[in-house]
Order: sequence, then structure tokens, then C-alpha cells
Amino acid sequence: MSDTMNVFDRRAVRQHRARAAPRLDAHNFLFREVAGRLAERLDEITRKFPYALDLGCHAGEMSDALAGRGGIETLVQCDLAPEMACAAARKEHPSLAADEEALPFAQASFDLVLSTLSLHWVNDLPGALLQLRQILKPDGLLLLALLGGDTLRELRAALMEAEIAEEDGASPRVSPFAEVRDAGGLLQRAGFALPLVDKDTIPVTYPNALALMRDLRGMGETNAVHTRRRTASRRATLLRAAAIYEEKFAATDGRLPATFEVIYLTAWAPAPDQPQALRPGSAQSSLAEALGAAERSAGEKAGSDGGAYEPPPARKT
Repeated sequence: MSDTMNVFDRRAVRQHRARAAPRLDAHNFLFREVAGRLAERLDEITRKFPYALDLGCHAGEMSDALAGRGGIETLVQCDLAPEMACAAARKEHPSLAADEEALPFAQASFDLVLSTLSLHWVNDLPGALLQLRQILKPDGLLLLALLGGDTLRELRAALMEAEIAEEDGASPRVSPFAEVRDAGGLLQRAGFALPLVDKDTIPVTYPNALALMRDLRGMGETNAVHTRRRTASRRATLLRAAAIYEEKFAATDGRLPATFEVIYLTAWAPAPDQPQALRPGSAQSSLAEALGAAERSAGEKAGSDGGAYEPPPARKT
């Protein structure tokens, strides 16, 4: 990823969030769900984090999800849009408007930084991660969730096909998202220790594609790519996209699936007394011995008696 990338129109991102803020409670189910999953990760950590930052706080969903976790005494809420920061201020935590690409905090200010579905809108993610590492105290914890590359794959395919059919060419209508394979390297590049990256796929269903588009607008998550078309979408294009979506993706009950891939990043600010990874080949016993399992060579296939993965139940809006 280049340090000079300028994919997103940050002014448009702020405007979309400002527009969504007054009615966000009717559309913030995804923010609530992901905030809850992110906050649960603190249950596995015994230490306390007195001073924490909620970066991209929206209307305070993370504040609700924390519910006393982590020993947090002060939670500072921060959002790009002042309207969102004001909505979050109702949670009785200090709130301010600030740009994730130019954070106004001093070095070593926080014990914990959390961010729920906000950093996929920054142009310079490596630079933002570097700033986050700098404002964390030594051995401070970073917990982030951002949308991944498989997000809205159904809508993306339907819009592209509809636009080619109706307007003789496709324009960027769904924002590019991060990939799991890149996230760990970005954390290391920013100077974090003990990075961990994993992902969830959250399936949601809608009665039709237009309901999904209304929800995205209500979340403040509509297109803000610099190269987007600046004119209103043609009615014929949207109706064609809705028809394609239904034809290609509708379930047997007639509802339409929408995929949200969420990437979780966990890492620590470096500290002298942190545990260090062992050098490759320095282990004194094999993993097979520890697990009580038979050891196989790299080319030997395991049995195929495992069950198939089933995604969590779809949330209906």
C-alpha cells in the first residue's frame, strides 16, 4: 500500500456520517454487533486499561458494548463528523470531532484504543496505524475492526452488471476494502508487537436490494471513492441492479443476502518486558506431542470426517 494513496473523498465521508447521525439508531445494527464482538475480546485479558479511546465512535455503540469491561475509567469518544461525536456524547463520556488521519492526541496518552468499522475509510492506513501506536502507552492494546474485501460482494456484482447494461460502462460504486493477508504486515510496519489478525463473515438478509441501499445510506456507509460519478444514479440502473440481485442471489424464501466481512486487528505497543516470539526451530517438543495427536508429513492428507462450517444465523432488518 502506498503512503500517497488518495482513494477516498474524506469530505464526503464526513458528510455521509453527518447526514446519518440523527437517525443512526434505526440503522446501526452492524455497528452494535461488531462493537459487541470486539468488546468481548477484553474478557480474555486480565489487566486493566484505565484510559481508552474509541476512534470512529459513531453514536456510542462501543460505549454500550463495553459495559464495564477492561477496567476503563475514562473513555474518550472521537469521530470524523461532529454530529456523530455529539450523538455519542449522550453516553456521558468525553467526545470530540477529529480526523483519523491527523489525530490530536499526545504520545503515550492511552492504555487502549478501540475502533469499530471506521478505519476502512482512511486513505493512509499505515500512517493511521503508526499514529495509533504512538498515542498508546508502552504495552498498550490496540483492538480494531474494519470491513474486509468480501463485503457487499453481491451488491458489487449486481451494480456493475446493471451499469454496464444501462450506461455502457461501470464506475466505482462500492468502496475498496482491506484484505486479511495485508493486515498483519501493516501492523508490523507500524511498529506493533504481537500482531493478530482474524475475520468474521456476518450474513444479513433484506427483502430487496433497495432496502439494503437505504440501510447503507442510513449507516453513513455510501460510496465516497474520489473517482465515483458525481451525478445521481439513474433510476433504470438501480432498478436493473435490484432485478439482477434478486435473480442471482435470492434465497428460497425470497430474501436477499448481503455479506459483511469484518477483519479484526489485535496488537500491542512495544514494551521492554513483553514476551518475545521464539526463533524458528528452537522448540523442544513437537505440536503433535502437545496435542496428543499423530504426526504427519507435510504431504500427507488428514481424514475428511470434519463437519462443514455453518455461518451464524442471518440477522433480519
